[in-house]
Amino acid sequence: MKSMKSRKRGFTLVEIMIVVAIIGMLASVAIPNYLQVRTKAQQNVCINNLQQIEGAIQRWSLEMKKDEGQPVTYGDVRSYLRHSVVCPSGGTSFEDSYTITTVDAAPTCQRKPATHMLPP
Repeated sequence: MKSMKSRKRGFTLVEIMIVVAIIGMLASVAIPNYLQVRTKAQQNVCINNLQQIEGAIQRWSLEMKKDEGQPVTYGDVRSYLRHSVVCPSGGTSFEDSYTITTVDAAPTCQRKPATHMLPP
């Protein structure tokens, strides 16, 4: 008589541990790079927003015939901006993201002014 033995095939504990270790090593390399890329992308978006704000201020000053040193507010340039401009590093509105003062002064970021600034 033949005995029918069914052999169950599966992964051993050692094989599963090796796969988990490899996934852990890949994650430890990928996560810091992801955070660094995310920070750089937020910085680029903020600088782009600052350039849009500066352009809106210049267009407004030309149309309203304002000289250098004249004060400017968000209400003055709001219609010159295509969409709501907010710093991606945690801003919720224009007022808590950017500061504008005069026509000739560059706009500044309130969230991260040391890294989010227009190039000279």
